[in-house]
Amino acid sequence: MGRSINLEGKVALVTGASSGLGKRFAMVLSQAGAKVVLASRRLERLKELRAEIEASGGAAAVVSLDVTDYQSIKSAVAHAETEAGTIDILVNNSGVSTTQKLTDVTPADFEYVFDTNTRGAFFVAQEVAKRMIMRGGGANKPPYRIINIASVAGLRVLPQIGLYSMSKAAVVHMTKAMAQEWGRHGINVNAICPGYIDTEINHHHWSTDQGQKLVSMLPRHRVGKPEDLDGLLLLLAADESQFINGSVIAADDGFGLS
Repeated sequence: MGRSINLEGKVALVTGASSGLGKRFAMVLSQAGAKVVLASRRLERLKELRAEIEASGGAAAVVSLDVTDYQSIKSAVAHAETEAGTIDILVNNSGVSTTQKLTDVTPADFEYVFDTNTRGAFFVAQEVAKRMIMRGGGANKPPYRIINIASVAGLRVLPQIGLYSMSKAAVVHMTKAMAQEWGRHGINVNAICPGYIDTEINHHHWSTDQGQKLVSMLPRHRVGKPEDLDGLLLLLAADESQFINGSVIAADDGFGLS
């Protein structure tokens, strides 16, 4: 007898949903039955994604969110719950990066990366968790899920993106701290650490000499696709993951083993 993840009746907020992994995450959660709230600064792209989801029979709402702005975070979460209902699942996905040596990092570079990847991720999770805690949770209560999108770079320092690695390492420890403190409220907090994934942002890179050299160094000489994360995302979002809390899971095709 087959079994599938069913998220009907759930509301999922996905940050950074206008492109890349965030867009894929939103579509997958919708296909599993969740009502998704699409959040980012690029509203036109979000509206296009909402139309795509609705054309497939799903339900979606759009909210404006700048994770570097604390008031924007508070307003976006409030707007999300007004539009779609109380949030059951957060996919904390917004992220940026720079490519440079650490000796070339400027204060502006540091703020750009950490304000989004670490500070922004923290305060989005905090705002959602506060509302979950106020509603009550725990044994025999509705389960809540927060999924932080970290990176294999948060587990292993990678050349030229040391600043990004530092910011994602903070997300790894943030996940564990949140899981420890919020678990008693029925909130499971886990992190996905993707390896190299082909998205619209980096797609051109894989055909360059530098990109091909990197691919040749990967365990199976390939980069991942956004859909390679579908199963893990759905597991961590589902009620069935009730015993998974504080886990930091690499989805990197074995890259971290080398």
